[in-house]
Amino acid sequence: MNSASTHAYDHARTTPRALATEAVHAGRDDLARQGLHAPPIDLSTTYPSYDSRGEAARIDAFATDGAQPEGPPIYGRLGNPTVARFETALARLEGTESAVAFASGMAALSAVLLVRASMGLRHVVAVRPLYGCSDHLLTAGLLGSEVTWVDPAGVADAVRPDTGLVLVESPANPTLAELDLRALAHACGSVPLLADNTFATPVLQRPVELGARLVLHSATKYLGGHGDVMAGVVACDEDFAGRLRQIRFATGGVLHPLAGYLLLRGLSTLPVRVRAASVTAAELVRRLAADPRVARVHYPRIGGAMIAFEVHGDPHEVIAAVRLITPAVSLGSVDTLIQHPASISHRIVEETDRRGAGVGERLLRMSVGLEDVDDLWADLDEALGESAGAARRDGADAARREGAGAAR
Repeated sequence: MNSASTHAYDHARTTPRALATEAVHAGRDDLARQGLHAPPIDLSTTYPSYDSRGEAARIDAFATDGAQPEGPPIYGRLGNPTVARFETALARLEGTESAVAFASGMAALSAVLLVRASMGLRHVVAVRPLYGCSDHLLTAGLLGSEVTWVDPAGVADAVRPDTGLVLVESPANPTLAELDLRALAHACGSVPLLADNTFATPVLQRPVELGARLVLHSATKYLGGHGDVMAGVVACDEDFAGRLRQIRFATGGVLHPLAGYLLLRGLSTLPVRVRAASVTAAELVRRLAADPRVARVHYPRIGGAMIAFEVHGDPHEVIAAVRLITPAVSLGSVDTLIQHPASISHRIVEETDRRGAGVGERLLRMSVGLEDVDDLWADLDEALGESAGAARRDGADAARREGAGAAR
């Protein structure tokens, strides 16, 4: 490669680029000069080295600060080239120095908690609602953490000398409640604010620009985007990333290289998918809000492809009646999914806490995919009709029972 083409490559790599361009090229900038178009999948678990002294020095360096070892890979638990490409790309999209990927979103959150606990900072301040398993992890104290649940206005007063983290999710799962991340970051003081950005993605919101220091994703959702990969990732500064890598190495919550490849591929279409699904979601929100069978619709101001709505009828009948829409847990796939949070994603949360966070029995959560809006509405319309019919039957049965009791 001549010097002119090398300069052009370096310029393209370092010049600020639009999100859509970063989504396609970040983590792949070196491919063309290697004579490659698609990124390779490195499935090796270990790598040969004839310089054992050099290996020892690199491992010692990793043990000191968790920095990525210089030179060729050493062992899959220390890092993988394919996964590193995804981490580089996600950090670019979120506007952070680094990102560290894990086997699941919960593994990623656990690693953050363990990093802070290792520093003697076990107390967490959190705002509900959160994803149900995140809520349970904190409430149960499974990692030795102690949590104080507050509303957004109470964050500053809840922070203690041993507070290691303030954890929020905006838009929240499943109510889509939005928080003022800038105000929360100010209320945290020196305590890092971790914002779960799974629902918004960097397409709609970049929490670091609003003051958050850590950004969490269940990469299983929109980042992968096709319902075929499970992963988690934390975007952060390099200092915290080093600590996360050390926890990942020690606990083994590594991301498989094939998953890293699928995630990198998913990022390339992330802006297109999120924006297209958001247009459909906004139209479905309009139709649902005008439907007398629907009691209330929840949709965030920043938009997005997630919808929550409460029905007058039986929500379980809606779940049972859909045919095109898939009744399944998870979200962010190219196909539309619907679920009943009180029965599935938030079942693990105590009922009183669940209700207090706005997760009622009639609430449904829908992740809008890439299908035609009229086809989706036809399926929803029919399913809501089934629900309304069940509600009418239940009402009639109740009236008959009351009549029979009065007669007795």
